[in-house]
Amino acid sequence: MDKEELKQRHKAFAIRIVKMVDAMPRTISADAIARQLIRSGTSPSANYRAACIAKSDKDFINKLKMVEEELDETQHWLELIVDCQILPEERMKDIIQECSELLGITVAALVTTQKSTDIN
Repeated sequence: MDKEELKQRHKAFAIRIVKMVDAMPRTISADAIARQLIRSGTSPSANYRAACIAKSDKDFINKLKMVEEELDETQHWLELIVDCQILPEERMKDIIQECSELLGITVAALVTTQKSTDIN
């Protein structure tokens, strides 16, 4: 998968997060989680775009680390939505899978880049 395809995949994920948050029930707990999720779930798209125009390998790695952190946090909120039964598990399954796949791709890119540049 090339950078443009991955940019589009991140953007599509962000759009899914926005639509999912808008479909969540309006309760105190759901609203609190929704605010956290909208931030962490849309951030990877913007940060990945920034990584694609990084000025150096170190800059690229730092931006990818932000993508990794935000995807990990997003995964936490998605799991919490299921665990608290805010939305049905069946409805959440695909978006949780996509988050996990994007996280795996990001971690693999980080490992590969760090090995090839000796930057940690």
